[in-house]
Amino acid sequence: MALHIVRYETAKNIQWGVIEGDKISPLKVPCTSTQALLEMGRDAIRQAAADTDATIELDSVKLLSPITSSAKVLCQGANYRQHMIDSGVDPDAKTFNMFFTKSSASITDPTGAIIQPSHVKLLDYEIEMTLVLGKRTQGPVTVNNSNLHEYVAGICIGNDVSARDIQIPQMQFHKGKSYRTFCPLGPVLCLLDKDEMHYLNEFQLKLTVNGAIRQEDSTANLVFKPAEALTEYSQIQDFEAGDVLMTGTPAGCALGLPSPFVVRLSALIPEAKKWQLFLKGQSRREQYLKIGDKVESTIISRDGKINLGRQSHVIKGQA
Repeated sequence: MALHIVRYETAKNIQWGVIEGDKISPLKVPCTSTQALLEMGRDAIRQAAADTDATIELDSVKLLSPITSSAKVLCQGANYRQHMIDSGVDPDAKTFNMFFTKSSASITDPTGAIIQPSHVKLLDYEIEMTLVLGKRTQGPVTVNNSNLHEYVAGICIGNDVSARDIQIPQMQFHKGKSYRTFCPLGPVLCLLDKDEMHYLNEFQLKLTVNGAIRQEDSTANLVFKPAEALTEYSQIQDFEAGDVLMTGTPAGCALGLPSPFVVRLSALIPEAKKWQLFLKGQSRREQYLKIGDKVESTIISRDGKINLGRQSHVIKGQA
């Protein structure tokens, strides 16, 4: 049975707990990192949960990111069918993943503020089902539906916040996606059992800005599924327990992509002029986040049995 884990702060300390409804049952474990918690193993975590006999009110604590700063933040790009189509890519012809990383310094809590750096003008959102890895690897591995549970401990909500005016004109994915607060994770780290891995194809994602739906899709529409993605990623990256893989975002981002014709035409334009036109065109799009906007994200299984909670952030300027 899935365990809904949270990491939270009280006036006295930071600790882990199991959440049910509006109650948290504290876990008596010595772990200070996600990696240490997961290395205990599912059985030990379940036993710690069973040994818990006290509860505290959810609204009496501050929920923190369940992924601690020692984690690597690994990412897949353009991994939903409609997002690929909107990007001018045929999902049925795609034979490899787009991989990149975010800095662990970008990890932030599931509620609070996303800070827009003063030089960033095109701030975008990307809700993503985020895999939380549970096993250390050294060298390439073959992950399939039979052993997926050995590599994926659980899941959480992620938001791959992106500065498009850095990411694209500077051709810097890592830089444009790694400013501090650009990776909200949580609030719930849901640990899954072997027989619950099918849920990875059954989640409903929704992101709103000021209450209006911007992104909404199902993980059934992922082009590269978790097992396939982890197999390919392991060719270039070793994993540690507690690392995360953000599995891509649905269509509906603020970024407006040019038609294939415009892309071909842009090859004839001097570099500086091309990016000047790109920035001018994107600045007209009202979908980009502005100071004061409220961004909320939810991920819930189709049957409603697994709820990863709600992220809620306000966009604030750099002090």
